[in-house]
Amino acid sequence: MLAIANIVLPIFALIIAGYFLRRKNILSVNACTELNRYVVWLALPALMIDVMINSSWSELYQPEFFYAFELGVFIIFFGVLAFHWLKTKNLVNATVDATSASYANTGFIGLPLCALTFGADKLGPAMIAAILTVSANFAVSIIFIEASSQSGKSLWITLRNVAVSLCKNPLIVAPVIAGILCASGVQLPYGAAQSIRLLGASASPCALVATGLFLAQRQESTSPVIAIELVVFKLVIQPLIVWYLAFQVFTMPPLWAKSAVILSALPTGTGPFMLAELYGKGGGIASRTIFLSTVLGIVTLSICLTILQA
Repeated sequence: MLAIANIVLPIFALIIAGYFLRRKNILSVNACTELNRYVVWLALPALMIDVMINSSWSELYQPEFFYAFELGVFIIFFGVLAFHWLKTKNLVNATVDATSASYANTGFIGLPLCALTFGADKLGPAMIAAILTVSANFAVSIIFIEASSQSGKSLWITLRNVAVSLCKNPLIVAPVIAGILCASGVQLPYGAAQSIRLLGASASPCALVATGLFLAQRQESTSPVIAIELVVFKLVIQPLIVWYLAFQVFTMPPLWAKSAVILSALPTGTGPFMLAELYGKGGGIASRTIFLSTVLGIVTLSICLTILQA
């Protein structure tokens, strides 16, 4: 239990630090936005590039991990989407709810958690999961919302809007750049490589503090029932599905199988709230789900780590 505490508590200590700094008004209301921009535009892309250029393709190519992790995401996503769409007849709100129930915080919490659990040199699974989350998973959510909010526009225009949005995302551009560097065999100059490594080292602490700042923002007044339902899907059902797929269906190295379960058990990331804010619907449910899943994640992640290390 002490080993598990040494992994989980540092993660949530930084989140709590960000939370109280904002609550005490030591950091202003703009701090969350600015720190989040720093992480998304500089620190996380640098960490992705650093990990990828220092890993071999054979280490990162694990299709079974892809199947297990993504099946876990999409089983929850489409199940919640269908149920909430039939219940509310509102595709935008149903999409935000489905994203809240399936969108793991792989970038801000997953990377530091896996670094503490397995070592900073074994971040391949977390990196792949982060790329999948901010690209494939986020893109599917945008497609459904765009399909609803841009009625009258062709499928081609909707897909084009999604593609343009994804191409502007630095968390997608960075792995592409890293992939080109790896494929070409070009070695970065020592100074450039060290700059990228220094930036990447700041990603985890800054991301965790930014998460705490976000959680300290005022939550919209909404019924907690739906949020609790979504949290159960995210913290309990999704990791159980991925555990079954990773250990009973597919064959992959233990590091990748355990990482798949841990990454699927993460709290909800800020992606659903970003979607809700962008389209002006479902923000209250999304923010409450993020808050509750992050708080309760201290317990569920500790249980998950204990079982996997037994």
